[in-house]
Order: sequence, then structure tokens, then C-alpha cells
Amino acid sequence: MSEGRVEALYGLIKEMTVNFGLRPGERLNEVALARELDASRTPLREALNRLAAEQLIEFRPGKGFFCRSLEPQTIYDLYELREALECEALRRACERASDAQIGQLRESLYANGLTYVGKTVREVTQDDEAFHIGIAEISGNAELVHHLRKINERIRFIRWVDMAARVLETKGEHRRIMQAIEARDGDAACALMRQHIVKRMDQIVTAVKEGYSSIYVSGPEELFERRIIAEGA
Repeated sequence: MSEGRVEALYGLIKEMTVNFGLRPGERLNEVALARELDASRTPLREALNRLAAEQLIEFRPGKGFFCRSLEPQTIYDLYELREALECEALRRACERASDAQIGQLRESLYANGLTYVGKTVREVTQDDEAFHIGIAEISGNAELVHHLRKINERIRFIRWVDMAARVLETKGEHRRIMQAIEARDGDAACALMRQHIVKRMDQIVTAVKEGYSSIYVSGPEELFERRIIAEGA
């Protein structure tokens, strides 16, 4: 079995699950999926097993593989974990990062993310994730970066919903976080990050409802390809 083929299938199906090209809770028809992706059963199963291990799809014994659900409690728990990881990343970055690393964060990932008018929700969310991952990278802890990336994959669809509604607010919060990093004030940076990330359960439930509407009514592409046409739009 070609490892390259497994990797390719893994990437293709991962994109489908992260974007909910497969509907939440939908059973994956392995025969139809193999036909669609022009894949044999063995590498396809290996790719599916990898995705199940990462909790991007679910395996139910005797029933097969299913696209994960948009479950409010799970998303809430993931946001709590993200908050803990990102606050720790900020504290470490303020302690460990060189002046050059902080300067590079500002000049590339932070500055690029401030430009959003005319970009799609997908592009703005990518910029947002890049800034947060950039902070984790200058913390000097590779495992922290790895786990944060995995969390991002599992909540990305909800972040698209959130970004479509509050892009202007998000950029203002990034500005204050960047200022705290430059001042090497870990406590202030962590407090700002908490305000930036934390979601109440009612907010999660609302975002999930909007997510389901995007998936079943207009299609998920309409959400993440929507363009930000003006400030606050």
C-alpha cells in the first residue's frame, strides 16, 4: 500500500469533513466514497481510521464511519481547551520569544490579518488562525502548537460562523493582544485572549444553529466563500 496514496486520501477526506462537505452525522458510504475518489478499499480505510483517531469522523462498531456532529457541548469543551492552551502559549511567548520573533509576528501574521475588506470568510479565518498559531510557535513549545492545530480543525466551521458576524471586533482584539505581547505582559495578554476566545453555551448553541442552516439550506460554501465587503459587514 502506497503511503503517498493514503496521505492524499486523508487530505481529501479531511477537507470534506472539516468543511462539512459531508453532512453532520451522515454515514460514510465507503463504496461510493472509493468510487468518487478513485481509491481502493485498503488505503481508503487507512485514511478513515486516521481521521477517526483525530476525532474528525466517528467510527461506530458494526455500523461504520460517520461524519462528526455539530454537538454544542463538544464545541464548548474544545473552546475551553483552546483557551487554556492559548493562554499558556501567550505566557511562554512573553517569557521566551526574542524581540526579532515578536517583530516578525507583528510584521507578517498580525499585520496581514488586519486587512480583511474584500477577503472571503475563509481567507479571514485563515489569517486569524495563522496569527494564533504564530503566537504558539514563538512560545517554543512544539507540542502546544501541534495540539492547537488539531483543535482548530475541529472548531473551524464554528469559527467561520463567528468570523462572518464579528470580524471588526476580532481585529480590534488582536490589536490589543499584540500590544500586550510587545510589552511582554503575560497576565494582560492572557486576560485579553480569554475575552477574545471564551464562548458561553448560548453563543455556541446559536452558532451551531447557524452552522446547520448554512449546511442544509444554502450550502457550506456560501458561508466560507462570502466576502467581507465593508467594515463590520
